[in-house]
Amino acid sequence: MDFIYLLTPFLTWLITGLIKFIVNSFKIKELAFGLIGYGGFPSNHSAIVSSMTALIAFKEGMGHPAFGVAVTLAFIVILDAHSLRRQIGKHAAAINRMTMVSGNYSSLRERMGHTAIEIASGVLVGIGVGSLFGYLTSLH
Repeated sequence: MDFIYLLTPFLTWLITGLIKFIVNSFKIKELAFGLIGYGGFPSNHSAIVSSMTALIAFKEGMGHPAFGVAVTLAFIVILDAHSLRRQIGKHAAAINRMTMVSGNYSSLRERMGHTAIEIASGVLVGIGVGSLFGYLTSLH
C-alpha cells in the first residue's frame, strides 16, 4: 500500500491548521488558541479534499476513476463549507442574539462556514501540498 494517500490529508490538515493559527494570531495580535476550529482562513476542509484530488491527479492521472470520485467529493465538501455551514453560523448568531437576555445560556459557535477567499486559499494550499507530495514520491 502506498501510505502517501493516508499521510497527505493528515499533513495537509496540519499545514493548513498552522497557517490558520498564524493568520489568526496576527489578526488578534496574540496567540489564537481560542480560534482553532471551524471557519477562517484558509479552509481546512477545502485544503484536505483538494490535496487528495491533486495527489490522485499527479500519481494516477486525471483519466483515472479515483480522480473523478475525488473531484466529486471535493465539490460536495466545498459547497457545504460555503453554503450550508455558513448558514448554520448565521443561524447560530441569530439564536445567540435572541437568547442574550437569558443569563443561563451558553452561546453557540458562530464561526462555521467559509468565504470564497477562505475556500480558494484552502484549495490552493491543498493543490500545492498534494502536488508536492505526489512529486516527492515519484522521485524514487
